Amino acid sequence: MNAKQATPHTLTGILVDPVQKTSFGARLTLSKQGTIAAIEHEPDPDPGYILPGFVDAHVHIESSMLTPAAFARAAVTHGTLAAVADPHEIANVLGERGVMLMLELASQTPFVFGFGVPSCVPATPFESAGAELGPEAVARLLDLPGITHLAEMMDVPGVLKNDPAVRAKLDAAHQRGLPVDGHAPGLRDNAMRAYAAAGITTDHESLSFEEAREKLKAGIKLLVRYGSAARRFESFLPLLPRFPDLCMLCSDDKHPDDLLRDHINFIAATAFRQGLALQTILQAACVNPVRHYRLPLGLLQLGDSADFQIVDDLRTFQPREVWLRGQCVARDGVSFLPAGEPRVENNFAARPINVDALRIPDQPGCRVRVIGVRDGEVTTAHLLETPSVDQGAVVADPGRDLAKLVVCNRYVPAAPAIGLVKGFGLRRGALATSVAHDSHHVIAIGASDDALAAAINEVVHHSGGLAVADSNRKILTSLPLPLAGLISTEPAEQVARAYSDCDRLAKILGSPLAAPFMTLSFLSLSVIPSLKLTDKGLFDGEAFRHVSLFEEKHDEFRS
Repeated sequence: MNAKQATPHTLTGILVDPVQKTSFGARLTLSKQGTIAAIEHEPDPDPGYILPGFVDAHVHIESSMLTPAAFARAAVTHGTLAAVADPHEIANVLGERGVMLMLELASQTPFVFGFGVPSCVPATPFESAGAELGPEAVARLLDLPGITHLAEMMDVPGVLKNDPAVRAKLDAAHQRGLPVDGHAPGLRDNAMRAYAAAGITTDHESLSFEEAREKLKAGIKLLVRYGSAARRFESFLPLLPRFPDLCMLCSDDKHPDDLLRDHINFIAATAFRQGLALQTILQAACVNPVRHYRLPLGLLQLGDSADFQIVDDLRTFQPREVWLRGQCVARDGVSFLPAGEPRVENNFAARPINVDALRIPDQPGCRVRVIGVRDGEVTTAHLLETPSVDQGAVVADPGRDLAKLVVCNRYVPAAPAIGLVKGFGLRRGALATSVAHDSHHVIAIGASDDALAAAINEVVHHSGGLAVADSNRKILTSLPLPLAGLISTEPAEQVARAYSDCDRLAKILGSPLAAPFMTLSFLSLSVIPSLKLTDKGLFDGEAFRHVSLFEEKHDEFRS
């Protein structure tokens, strides 16, 4: 134990009370039951700030490729003691059983999880999912222990049109007194206010400061996000002191290597370095999510569960010690939480593919729609380009930064959907993964058809995972994900090393993106504009309909 203690259950430091908004030298006495039995003023406290544990207010654990227990072991080393989790990804693969499986796996760790019931499975009727959660299934899941809310309502048109199935899901949550998370990128003005009036309480998808402020004024709580793909968060930080009771911090999606490096503490440290008051930061990072989702996590009050962290440097918020239920669960970056016992369930029927299936016959004189990638963002541009053609077929052209994108249905045998991407930067080779939001088909991007087929078939061989192939069809590396094609059964450190190899090789093949695989996984997310590729073809997220690869006569160039 690094912190000095007068008894095995007493410690001192500068206590930062996030509820009373005071700081003082304090002596904490912890009961044998793991609660705070006494808080006394200490004139000569030991070094270090005693802070409440951080809460990730919105995260898809599946995106870390870790089981809940493995996620917890990594997150707790950064001072995170709770996560509000949306098992939307595994629900798309395994349905109700996927949600229940995540609850079961989460019970293997004392880390606090508040799970939401996915509201949009499938995310839209424009893609094929492995399961469907209708109103009856949602209502059943909302009654399970460990469920804290209805997860992000992505069907904005359904909310605004008062679709009966959407309304039934919202009503089920409201009848149980549970909050409803939102998901409404770009929604403004009257439409946004109607969305809020439907009882939706949060949003993490604002595209601009002005949009976020408008939603806050309408009473929608802002989740400031810093994850592996979406990293534009600093512009939203000035909203925290203006709306202190309405802001929370989240990661949304965090890949394993990123999770080992930092978590919510990175947002907190950035905010502190930018001059935000410590109490303001703790309000967003700790108090608001605990209260909003009614999480069983202590906030350093007398009688609370003894859940806290000891931090020496507020410029980093890297904790020296982390305590949960009165037990030290991490010290100096080493986690003491249990590893858990993962189980494997899957839903994977994709078959190997041949190069001929990837051929795109040219339509002379027609331009093609192209997905424009933006580094650090999950939104894309909708472009029109003159295709590169070889022997009557549209091909990838690395010299023009045009790569071929493929989505293969993982649930039933079907012809692949094929499109083109600009901005991914691959010079050769291909990447493939079965982590493809939201339905999690096999998605691949490549500079040649040979490499694409090799990468796709490697993922199929493992019934899910990540793969990197070179231009000679050689598999450079792969990461199997046997649990639902989304999650590894290995420890975080091992998964992070394997993922880092995939990431490193993707960049060697030419991609300049910060997180190539994370960006790839979002290129099929049809609910985020502008242009995406589902298993059924190109999807225009603004017109909310499928469109052809080749332009139609009324099309105009868009960026």
